[in-house]
Amino acid sequence: MNCPHKVARWRVLVFPGATEIAMELRQALGWCKEIALFSAGSHVSNHAPFVFARHFVTPDVGQGKWVDGLSSVLAANQITHIFPAHDEVLVALAENATRLKAKVITSPLETCRLTRSKTATLQRLLNVIPTPELFQTVEAIKTWPVFLKPDRGQGSQGTALAKDINELTALRAENPDRIMLEYLDGPEFTVDCFSDRERGLQYACGRQRRRIRSGIAMDSAIVDDNRFWEYAEKISRVISLHGAWFFQVKADHCGALKLMEVSPRIGGTSALSRAHGVNLPLLSLYESERLPVQILAGFYGVEIDRALVNRYRHNFNYRALYIDFDDTLIVHGRVNAELVKLLYQALNRGVRLILLTRHTGDLTEGLRRYRLHGLFDEVVHLRLKEPKADSIREKEAVLIDDSFAERMAVRMATGIPVFDTSMIEVLFDERL
Repeated sequence: MNCPHKVARWRVLVFPGATEIAMELRQALGWCKEIALFSAGSHVSNHAPFVFARHFVTPDVGQGKWVDGLSSVLAANQITHIFPAHDEVLVALAENATRLKAKVITSPLETCRLTRSKTATLQRLLNVIPTPELFQTVEAIKTWPVFLKPDRGQGSQGTALAKDINELTALRAENPDRIMLEYLDGPEFTVDCFSDRERGLQYACGRQRRRIRSGIAMDSAIVDDNRFWEYAEKISRVISLHGAWFFQVKADHCGALKLMEVSPRIGGTSALSRAHGVNLPLLSLYESERLPVQILAGFYGVEIDRALVNRYRHNFNYRALYIDFDDTLIVHGRVNAELVKLLYQALNRGVRLILLTRHTGDLTEGLRRYRLHGLFDEVVHLRLKEPKADSIREKEAVLIDDSFAERMAVRMATGIPVFDTSMIEVLFDERL
């Protein structure tokens, strides 16, 4: 992907900042040289403050004066663009775009409203691409089971499978607003797309949703199927789509791919397209600014698998980081890459890095061999029985050492926090 123009720095707000969509926007945009990244969202406890260095609390959309609250954040931080990171927020931002002093990166309002309704989307695309049968009445159902889902929903929230008329009756009594659809029992695919408002469809890449949790593809792999591009072209001829968007299809028992939904935003697992060489959020930003782009997708097989990740907040500050060498920085003859990541995060914050070791060999040669020479502000090479605590002068410091005895001695002598390598994830600061 290449943008041929030098551009001014954009100040981009992800809203809300706690969704899986927001996590992908952070990964896709956080290290782009053109962008300063911000987030905003609800006061309810969420993950956004752990990953966004500049996060602001604003009212949820739908609450009174939410536009005023968001506008205050936009003005105070000179935000130039807003990326919607939730389906309901996407519509609300599009509806209030003229009141906001930042550009909302999405498709036209008509598209946002249309695609928010599963029924309206299926009706618009009926006879354009294959769609599942939509039952208007119970009497119209001839084959079981039947799939129920909210007309306005996200993920798999509110979905259910009715195996017979009795289950259907109970489920409809529980929630009469769910629509009734033909059940599709085959594999499910998301097709990540990118459209330029003048040049049309530029990218369509399908991925199979092989393991799904709460509507999110936890395992997905790129799949080559000519129908994906065919469907994307047909959809984009009927619905006006700008920048990144996606649609989902599922196979019926005969293998026909039938539409499930269309959405004018990035998918939460569109990281797979990014790994394939196509940064959809960045492309969308360029498209919103009407900058010409080129797309260069990879031709290699990629699979993604996702799991929970731990991030922490703590109540201690440190200005110096003391690191042991043997069995801490170097383990089994290999550099501890996770620890080096922490060292560079600390370096970015202005923390002093001190190597504190009793290494018995040539320490300078060892640092050179592992490409670590010059990384530390200070290298303290201790004698065999010299206490490490005697070399720790700062009160705001941390020691990382594999030896429990060393950690205990330093903790008792200095009172500073001490960690072994299994504990260092608490020190990572991954806010962008």
